Amino acid sequence: MTTPVARPRRTFPAPSRLAISAVGVAVVAALAACASAPATPNTASADAPAQWHAPLPHGGELAALGQWWRQFDDPLLVQLIDAAQQASATVASARSRIEQARATRVAAGAALLPTLDASASASRGRQDLFSPLATSASAGVQAGWEIDAFGGRRAAKSAAELRLGGAQAGWHDARVAVAAETATSYTALRACEAQLEQQRADTASRAQTARLTDLSAKAGFEAPASAALARASAAQANSLLTQRRAQCDTLVKALVALTAQPEPALRLQLSGTTARVPQPAQLAVPAVPAQALAQRPDVFIAERDLLAASADAAQARAQRWPSIRLGGSIGALRLDSGTSAQANGNNTGSVWSIGPVSVVLPLFDGGTRRANVDAAQARVDESAALYRARLRTAVREVEDALVTLQSTADRAADAQTASEGFAVSLRATQARFSGGLASLFELEDARRSAVQAQVALIDLQRERSTAWIDLYRALGGGWSAADVALATRP
Repeated sequence: MTTPVARPRRTFPAPSRLAISAVGVAVVAALAACASAPATPNTASADAPAQWHAPLPHGGELAALGQWWRQFDDPLLVQLIDAAQQASATVASARSRIEQARATRVAAGAALLPTLDASASASRGRQDLFSPLATSASAGVQAGWEIDAFGGRRAAKSAAELRLGGAQAGWHDARVAVAAETATSYTALRACEAQLEQQRADTASRAQTARLTDLSAKAGFEAPASAALARASAAQANSLLTQRRAQCDTLVKALVALTAQPEPALRLQLSGTTARVPQPAQLAVPAVPAQALAQRPDVFIAERDLLAASADAAQARAQRWPSIRLGGSIGALRLDSGTSAQANGNNTGSVWSIGPVSVVLPLFDGGTRRANVDAAQARVDESAALYRARLRTAVREVEDALVTLQSTADRAADAQTASEGFAVSLRATQARFSGGLASLFELEDARRSAVQAQVALIDLQRERSTAWIDLYRALGGGWSAADVALATRP
């Protein structure tokens, strides 16, 4: 029997890691070319109205909006606004959010760059029973870089930059809100002081009438009922005076809380000019609503939130594709076994490596990445709805302020005429009452009408000043997107 001859087995060289990595990189590059790029976030299609439906105020220039507070005829108001902005926790919180957003942007930008780490180690011992006692020491540098093939990290950086711009606008929005709240409280205080003066004069007049009527009743010239009516009227006026004084004190304490100033010092400042409602400068409103709304920081923030949510969605989609990471290291190694150098007891040299290039392809994660994409897209839809709602709110706030301004302008002449007419009637009735030609009832009715007309006129002045403040805030308070562009530059 012939013994079969063993045929040599054909062997193939094992593929090296570098060859496998090269194939992986080629596959990932092909996938990246085929993958659709993340859609560029676009502003939500929420058009502003073509025109305002309320009359526009005349006079003023829009360019002066940024310095509008300094155009008031009351320097103390500007000082109080500055103090309130410095003391406001809301402004401080908004400033902190800017720093947080800036740090997040730096971190997102750093994720696109390679990482570099240094390490050092030393050990002494015997590796096995036959090896001599040895000391080994090494030091090296390791580098790593994850290639952003599908734009996920770039999308994260874009989202961070957008949120930084929104934080900058939020800081300005907080400052405008604090300024408007301070100005509104200050205007209400000055109106309260003016009404308090009217109440003091009315109380003093009623007290004098009660005194004279009581003397006449004791002399038999007036009925006891008339004296009782006069005393009741004086007591009512004094009660209203006490109530009005309490209202003014409450407004002072509100300013103390806003400005963080000691109450005695603030009252001393307020005592310089009292009972005078500040009159703001007029504003010009652009005829096109879109131009006016572009100045609002809250609209800018809502837009940036929408764009950032779109970038987050792009990042979530990119995480469903493979990731590529390149590594490498270089270092120095020393081994000392305690024997002579001639016997190769001491070995010193450098070691280095390039690679590996690792490719991670997600195969199964139970739907986690897909769920993350769906959640990110849902946040985009939510941000778009909030953006459209913010636009509608902005339009309504401007329209409301314009309507109030027009209403106060239309009522001003009538209120002034009523105040002057009731004042003349009161003086005439007082003269007739002194001559015995008018009754106490007629006098009190004329006095009540005159006081109410004067209080209504002061209320109208306060309402108009507050409407200008509301319009200033509704127009964005002099903010512009260019300010954010300068502030967010690295």
